[in-house]
Amino acid sequence: MNILENINEISQLLLVLSTFCFYMYLRKIKLKRKLSPFEFSMYIVTQLAYILWGISFIAKTWG
Repeated sequence: MNILENINEISQLLLVLSTFCFYMYLRKIKLKRKLSPFEFSMYIVTQLAYILWGISFIAKTWG
C-alpha cells in the first residue's frame, strides 16, 4: 500500500467516527427536545450514511 491509500483509509475512519459522534449528539438532543427540521434531516442522513457505508464495506470486503 502506498501513502495515498493509507491517507484515504485514515480519512474514511475519521469520517465514520465523526459521523457516529454527531449521530450520538443528535440522539441525545432528540431525547431532550424535538429536533429542528435541519437536525432531523441530519439525523436521518447520518443513519442512511452508516447503512450505505456498511453495505459498501461488506461488498468491498467480500467482493
